[in-house]
Amino acid sequence: MRRADLPLSYSQGFHPQPKISLAAALPLGFSSRAEVLDVRLNEEIALEEISNRLKDNLPPDIKVTDLQSVDERLPALQTRVLSAEYEVQLKEAIDGSELKRKVEELLASESIQRERRNKFYDLRPLIESLCVDEEQGPGLKMTLAAREGATGRPEEVLLALGIEPDAARVERTRLIFQD
Repeated sequence: MRRADLPLSYSQGFHPQPKISLAAALPLGFSSRAEVLDVRLNEEIALEEISNRLKDNLPPDIKVTDLQSVDERLPALQTRVLSAEYEVQLKEAIDGSELKRKVEELLASESIQRERRNKFYDLRPLIESLCVDEEQGPGLKMTLAAREGATGRPEEVLLALGIEPDAARVERTRLIFQD
């Protein structure tokens, strides 16, 4: 944004930071087609001008797909995220029917107890949808809750299916917001 010469607004204090906030942090090692962020500028600039400046200064693999002007009185993006959709490609060959069986068993479970940071929680209500994706070899598509205090993590779903997270490539494809 600096290279695009956008007039970023900064926080006050000893270490001023640009006023940029992500809707949902992306876990380390995941890729995404669905990053959403708020950026506060010091002056009004036409959205088309912002888009052009960013496109001219971003690396070729990073694309801006949409820009919107937002009323700054609206709730923060982080508080509006309901869930996230993911696509998982398995790096190792796996029998598709065996994977389907594991998915069906997991979805039929009333509870899936997991531990994170020495706290136990139930993963099952955080899995909104989970299915086998046959398009690029057996893989998975999942929608997981992504609310404050209740966030489903793809690597936890993989572990519950008996798949090591290192044996998969996870990409977030969409964030779902409350209106």
